[in-house]
Amino acid sequence: MSNAMPWVAAIIFALAIAHTFSTKFFEKLAHAQPGHAGVWHLLGEVEAVFGFWAMVLIVCMAFMLGRQEATDYLDSRNFTEPMFVFAIMVIAASRAVLQVARRAVEIIARAVPLPGAMATYFVLLAAVPLLGSLITEPAAMTLGALMLRERIFSADVSSRLKYATIGTLFVNVSIGGTLTSFAAPPVLMVAATWQWDSMFMLSQFGWKAAVAVAVSALTCTLLFGRELARLAPPPRSTREPLPAWVAVLHMVFLLGVVVLAHHPAAFMGLLLFFMGFATAYPQFQDRLILREGLMVAFFLAGLVVLGGQQQWWLEPLLTRMDSTAVYYGATALTAITDNAALTYLGSLVPGLSDEFKYSLVAGAVTGGGLTVIANAPNPAGMAILRPHFEDEAVSPLWLFVAATPPTLMAIIAFRLF
Repeated sequence: MSNAMPWVAAIIFALAIAHTFSTKFFEKLAHAQPGHAGVWHLLGEVEAVFGFWAMVLIVCMAFMLGRQEATDYLDSRNFTEPMFVFAIMVIAASRAVLQVARRAVEIIARAVPLPGAMATYFVLLAAVPLLGSLITEPAAMTLGALMLRERIFSADVSSRLKYATIGTLFVNVSIGGTLTSFAAPPVLMVAATWQWDSMFMLSQFGWKAAVAVAVSALTCTLLFGRELARLAPPPRSTREPLPAWVAVLHMVFLLGVVVLAHHPAAFMGLLLFFMGFATAYPQFQDRLILREGLMVAFFLAGLVVLGGQQQWWLEPLLTRMDSTAVYYGATALTAITDNAALTYLGSLVPGLSDEFKYSLVAGAVTGGGLTVIANAPNPAGMAILRPHFEDEAVSPLWLFVAATPPTLMAIIAFRLF
């Protein structure tokens, strides 16, 4: 019975991937069968998919291998990343952090030789993803998605613009975290083992990623220039600016979670302290995105549980490739599994050439925007922007299509530069 477990796990993983492409079907069922709308809405939530199928996997393991083996496997999983993404999302989306980020974007946009909303849009797709190399990719994704929602998605813009924006954002965040060795999950998995420091990342990956990010952001901005130019200026806020000490304290909370990213007990404690502060001073807060953050954490935790059973076929597949094939293979495989899982498997293989290592990591980050499961921060952006799409559902096919041009730009940067 135990020999069948890897195949059962692979089948469940395949069903979970198919489910992510079928969420719009469940949303339609919710409208067609209002008596069970709650269940269909739940199954139509992209963020619930992998958590749901992870529970199915654990139930199957309990029946096939025994309850003790199933719980031992669950206890062996590392859930630091889901917890970190939850913590960083909640703090990064706070009113004070957004106010600081919004002010920084306005200052940079004034220096961009583009009119009105085009300049802001370009900065949100170019500068904010690169900021992920400092404050981590999940924080950059959260800030970028929130400001895009506020400035672009809340306006009456076309679906083509929305899909192009989310596709470019996902790809740019995935490659934009490679300027340092500590901000992108797929880089973190190998940095210590392969002794890659931030100077190495900047010289081998970072400058190429920055060029690709800027070109993709500019292309998208110019392509939709007429539509962006028609957007009205944002209304002037009637709120009183927050006191400086509040903004500083929120940034301390944010940076504290970033610094303690590998210590879940510490950064979760800091998050609880932040929530206590938010409760004590509600006049300085908007609604904390606890629900959105928990749903994203549930998604990523499910991916951790399901992904842990896929090593038996992923690792041999990767190690049979040469350095060129592994780049394109990693780009393609990233679309159906988390890119950090791929690079982690690579870090376990001894004797890899430097060219193979580069190709594996470059391919993993290149494909990080093609699907919602390709990169850990993607579910955070999806949770924030999804309500502004038709039926509150993002088509996986159109996301893939929209992410293809910036992905091709990343291929050019990493393979030809």
